[in-house]
Amino acid sequence: MSASGGTKAIVAALGANLAIAAAKFVAFAFSGSSSMLAEGVHSIADSGNQGLLLLGGKKAKRAATAEHPFGYGRERYIYGFLVSIVLFTIGGVFALYEGYEKIHEPHKLDNWYWPVGVLVFAIIAEGFSFRTAIKESNELRGKQTWTQFVRRAKAPELPVVLLEDFGALVGLVLALGGVGLTLATGDGIWDGIGTMCIGALLVLIALILAAETKSLLLGEAAGPEQIAQIRAAVVDGDVVTRVIHMRTLHLGPDELLVAAKIAVKHDGTATQIAEAINAAEARIREAVPIARVIYLEPDIYNEATASAGTDPSKTPSEH
Repeated sequence: MSASGGTKAIVAALGANLAIAAAKFVAFAFSGSSSMLAEGVHSIADSGNQGLLLLGGKKAKRAATAEHPFGYGRERYIYGFLVSIVLFTIGGVFALYEGYEKIHEPHKLDNWYWPVGVLVFAIIAEGFSFRTAIKESNELRGKQTWTQFVRRAKAPELPVVLLEDFGALVGLVLALGGVGLTLATGDGIWDGIGTMCIGALLVLIALILAAETKSLLLGEAAGPEQIAQIRAAVVDGDVVTRVIHMRTLHLGPDELLVAAKIAVKHDGTATQIAEAINAAEARIREAVPIARVIYLEPDIYNEATASAGTDPSKTPSEH
């Protein structure tokens, strides 16, 4: 996995979640808190999710084959989508069910200091994991807002870990609130309500992740800045005069396909055109290093046809 895959953030989250899960289940065993049980299952689901992300990164490194000539870069998107499904079913739906049961059959907490102590420990551990994810993301985020980063990131791992850790921290606060209100009022229904809130939060995060990874799976174009860089790199002002039509597609987070029809001078020889195309490909790779697969088709630009409205240069990939 490339550096952009956020391996350090994934490993930090995995270590934190395994330790937290063990502590939560111990707290549930001693206290009977449904919030602790829901949070324990949540941490187990998160640990499995981080394992899936690491597995997807490993599988994506496989070399291209005759059956898959563009390689396996999209494996990372597939496993990112699986993470959203796991988070929805095992994390969110289970917590909603457990909260519903506890609201209908509430009971007092035993050994209240177990869940409180574990929740404080978990908040500290998750905070460390979240801090690592933020630090790794800031290296790639640039001037984007956090919402823009999650929506536009081509590597799924960091947005997944960010949302998971954010959801975990909010969930821990909700669990602490449910346990605290149960202790203050003596009514176990608050523990169930806290669990329901955790479930609703996890379902919301899972739906956001599913929507974003689905878009990546369908195939997204390069960003506007990269498209502008590619267009500028193609034209040399000598043989290649303009880009008539272009499409870009992410074959994976770190691999971009570029296909373009380019205008060449009428009097260019076959040798000149071939050399100009090779030079254009070199300039594209220098400007946008992840442009690994490039197809350039020479053509004659017809201004009269373009003015009539059939100019294909205005493509969805440019907006």
